[in-house]
Amino acid sequence: MVGELIAGRYELEKLVGSGGMSNVFRAHDRLLERTVALKILHEQYTRDEDYVERFRREARAVAQLTHPNIVTVIDRGEQEGRQFIVFEYIDGENLKELTNRGPLEVSEAIRLALQVARALSFAHERGLVHRDVKPQNVLLNEDGQAKVTDFGIARSLDVHGVTQTGTVLGTSDYIAPEQARGQKVDPKTDIYSLGVVLYELLTGAVPYPGDNFVAVAMRHVNEPVPSVLERRPDCPVRLDLAIQRAMSKDPDDRFESMAAFVDELESCHAEIDGRGDEGATMIVPAARPRRPKRPRRKRELPLVPIALAALAAAAVAIGAFWLLSDRDTPGVLPGQGSSQTIRLLGIATEDPTGDGEHDDEVANATDRDSGTYWTTENYNSFRKDGVGLVLDASRPIALSSLTVESDESGFPATIRASSSRTGGFTPVSGMKDVGPRTTFEVDTKGKDYRYYEVWLQLPDGGRAHVNEVTAKT
Repeated sequence: MVGELIAGRYELEKLVGSGGMSNVFRAHDRLLERTVALKILHEQYTRDEDYVERFRREARAVAQLTHPNIVTVIDRGEQEGRQFIVFEYIDGENLKELTNRGPLEVSEAIRLALQVARALSFAHERGLVHRDVKPQNVLLNEDGQAKVTDFGIARSLDVHGVTQTGTVLGTSDYIAPEQARGQKVDPKTDIYSLGVVLYELLTGAVPYPGDNFVAVAMRHVNEPVPSVLERRPDCPVRLDLAIQRAMSKDPDDRFESMAAFVDELESCHAEIDGRGDEGATMIVPAARPRRPKRPRRKRELPLVPIALAALAAAAVAIGAFWLLSDRDTPGVLPGQGSSQTIRLLGIATEDPTGDGEHDDEVANATDRDSGTYWTTENYNSFRKDGVGLVLDASRPIALSSLTVESDESGFPATIRASSSRTGGFTPVSGMKDVGPRTTFEVDTKGKDYRYYEVWLQLPDGGRAHVNEVTAKT
C-alpha cells in the first residue's frame, strides 16, 4: 500500500505500525503539505455495518477533543469501503520504548503520568473512556511531551482490544479486573490502567508478568496489588499509596475520578520538588473499605470470554473457570472472614498544650514497616493530659478493633474517634497498657468516623514509639 493515494490527498509513505485490527502509515498530506499518521481499518471489520457506524460516530467524537496531551484527530473517511482516520503525526518514541531502557527518575515518571492523567480527565469529562491505556498508546514528541493516542477509539478500533456484544478484550498487562471479567467499563477502568503504567515507569516492569493473555488477566483479577517500594525503595510512600489506590481491585476503592488522581499526583510531584506545604504530613487516602458482599448465586456470575486472539478455545476455558469458581475478589486480606482489614494512614498529631509531637514522622506508623516508627518527645516530667497520633480511614467507617505495635512500650493508651481531623475526638475503647502488639476493641456505638486517634498518656521520664497501626471493621 505504500505509495497509494488515499482520498486523493494522503500519500502513504511508510508502514509504522500494524495490529490485529488496523495498520498505521506515515503519510504526506498533499493538500496542506504536512506529515500525518493514517490508520486504516482491516477489511474484515468493514463488513459489519453496525461496527462501521460505531467507528464513525466515535471518530467524530474524538475529533472534538482538543488538548495538548491528546493526539489530534484531523480527518476521517473511507476509500473503496476501507475506513480510515487521520491523526497528527508524532515523530518520537512511545512510553513503552522509553521504559524498555529502564526505570525513570521519580519526578520524570510523575510528570509524564500527570500529562496522561490530565488528557484522560479531559476526555472523561466529555463522556469518552479510553479503555486501553498503556505505554504503547502514549507518544512522546520532540519536546518530551506526552500525547495520548487511540483515545476513545479503543471501543471500536485497537490493536489488542475491542468491545463486541458484551465481550471486552484489552491489553492484558494493563487490563482492569472488571474489564478482564467482561463487566462494565467506565472512567475508573482508565484509572486502574494508568496506575499500572505509572508502576511500570517507576520499576521498569509490569506488576503482573505472564506467558499469555489469560494468565496475566487472571493475575490482575486475583492477586494483591504489589508495592512499588519493593522494587524502588526511593519511591515516596505517598506516591506508592496513590498507585495502590489507583490499582484497587474494586473500582469503588479507586480515586473518585481521574481529576482526583491528577490532584494527588500533583501533590506528590510538588513534594518531590520541594514545593509542598511546609510541615504537611497528609498522605494519599487509602482505598475505601468495602462492605461485605452477600454471596452471589452462580447463575448471577458473568460468563467471561477472555481469550487470546490466536487461541479461540481460551474463551471457553475462562468462561468455565468463572462459572465454576463462584468467587469474589474483595480488597481485603485473605482469611479474614466477614471482617475487613482497613488501611489507616498517619496524617498528624494532636498536642493540645504543646507544639507538636514529631509530626514529620507520623507516616511511619502506617507504612507497613515495623522497623520504622512515630515517636513522642522524651518527657522527664509529663504534665499533659495526653498526646495523640491522628489516623485517616479515608471515609467515615465503624472500626471494630485497632492494633498498635510498639518496640518501646509500657504506656497507657486509648483509641478515640472524630469526624474532624483537627479535634472533637471521643473515646471509643477502654484504656490499655501498650505492649509489643496490643489490640484495642473499638465500639463506635453504630456511628461511622473518618478519623481515629491513638491517645497516649506517658509516664514521667518516658516516651512512646508507635511502629505500626492496623485496624479492622
